Amino acid sequence: MGVKAGESHLAVQRAIISVSDKSGLLELAQALRRRQVEIYSTGGTAKFLESHGCSVIEISQYTQFPEMMDGRVKTLHPKIFGGILGRPHLEADQSAMRSNGMVDFQLVVVNLYPFQQTIAKPGVTREEAIENIDIGGPSLIRAAAKNHATVAVLTDPQQYPQAIAALDQFGGFDLAQREQWMADAFEHTANYDRAIANHFANSRPSNVVPNAVESSADFPETLTVTYQRQQLLRHGENPHQRAALYVAPKLSPPSVARSQQLNGKELSYNNLLDLDAALAIVGGLSLPACCVIKHNNPCGAAMQNNLVEAVRAAFAGDPVSAFGSVIGMNRPVDLATAEYLVQDRSLFVEAIIAPSFDPSALELLQTKAKWKTNVRLVATGPFEPNRDAWELRSIAGGALVQTTDCLADDDHTWRTVTQTSPDDRLLEDLKFAWQLVRSVKSNAITIARQQSLIGVGAGQMSRVDSVRIAIEKAGDRVQGSVAASDAFFPFPDSIDLLAAAGIAAVIQPGGSTRDGEVIEAANRLGIPMVFTGKRHFKH
Repeated sequence: MGVKAGESHLAVQRAIISVSDKSGLLELAQALRRRQVEIYSTGGTAKFLESHGCSVIEISQYTQFPEMMDGRVKTLHPKIFGGILGRPHLEADQSAMRSNGMVDFQLVVVNLYPFQQTIAKPGVTREEAIENIDIGGPSLIRAAAKNHATVAVLTDPQQYPQAIAALDQFGGFDLAQREQWMADAFEHTANYDRAIANHFANSRPSNVVPNAVESSADFPETLTVTYQRQQLLRHGENPHQRAALYVAPKLSPPSVARSQQLNGKELSYNNLLDLDAALAIVGGLSLPACCVIKHNNPCGAAMQNNLVEAVRAAFAGDPVSAFGSVIGMNRPVDLATAEYLVQDRSLFVEAIIAPSFDPSALELLQTKAKWKTNVRLVATGPFEPNRDAWELRSIAGGALVQTTDCLADDDHTWRTVTQTSPDDRLLEDLKFAWQLVRSVKSNAITIARQQSLIGVGAGQMSRVDSVRIAIEKAGDRVQGSVAASDAFFPFPDSIDLLAAAGIAAVIQPGGSTRDGEVIEAANRLGIPMVFTGKRHFKH
């Protein structure tokens, strides 16, 4: 059987089924049996189907060749692949099949050993990973996909309902369906192979390559990145641009891409960018913290002893800019925090992201009029920063890849370069300002006081302009505060401005050819200055 001249649907007489994920399998098998389709199957799948009353033919019975080597060899046999690859319209193929006792198959249903799920488990061994590399499955899939003119291939349980509907309505599958499933099949095996290659490239034993450096900074010669489309977005950064959200198949939380939206309108392209920026900031803060994001930069942030006070202090940083913002928190949103948010009528928030929302807080936020329809509530799950993650940014004709700048700096390596040192209070504020400045677009200046961000200068072409903007944002609160710079001060003019405004201490990487002049200015003005030795540009 198969597709005859003038017919539009492939009739199915025989099917091979060999799956690890048995979701939806019984319903598919029952639909096949309603059409009197013979089902050929391997050991585990055959036992599953038979236990549910669905008769099958064991592949080893058909091939007269036993499964062996703990299942490593079971479908790799000419009678299987000849029956999949044989072309009905070629007499030579049909003659070869008859002389070798082969039957033809019109449907192959295969999904693969759970390699990705296996390597995601803590403490997985190299041997466990290797034993979950499927050999026969990809071969079956590729053979069926190649011969999609007369064979249909299913690789995902989500395809089963469409297949069942086609069987029940038309008795088979049309060419458009087979072509789509063929494309899906090759994409499936490509992603599978890429996951294997990536895993072993990043976990090879150090004795494989002499003097090999075991580090995520060992970038491969060829980089293949696979993302699954999660949703189409209303538009991109601007209404005339189209956009979509894609998700990496293996990603540690917290992640905007894998978060759960609990309330509000659909997330926009810009919402997603701002939520990602919010996570990058609060994820690195130890105490309960909140940050307020506008256009990918923090306009307010604070770290306090409890979440509601952190939120209150964060919005006080720049209340005007906070209008229409996205906010991030590093603790579950509790009822006290939710009550503060809904009671302040001046607050206008686009979205909130946090590890989770307490049931009472979620109920309150979902019932208040202006919140329940407009404000997007997004939960990431527990914060577990992926310290080995890479960042990818597209440029015309290529991509830039780097490790993420997410590790906290070791303040034991910092050194005071001025005649006076910051006291304990100033030092704590310097640490906070330094943690925040790494998340601001360069040239970046942050001004902080009492663990709260009160002034930001971002994205200016000259550092002294960023200093002026940050001082203006801080206003009268600048007296006794501290300032951080993401890179060195090239001239002492910024120090003069900061001192005149009332800044009490400064932190910066150092490294300018004019460091001596900058330090001299700080000494002359009586401002303690700390050098960190590490730059945190963010372009």
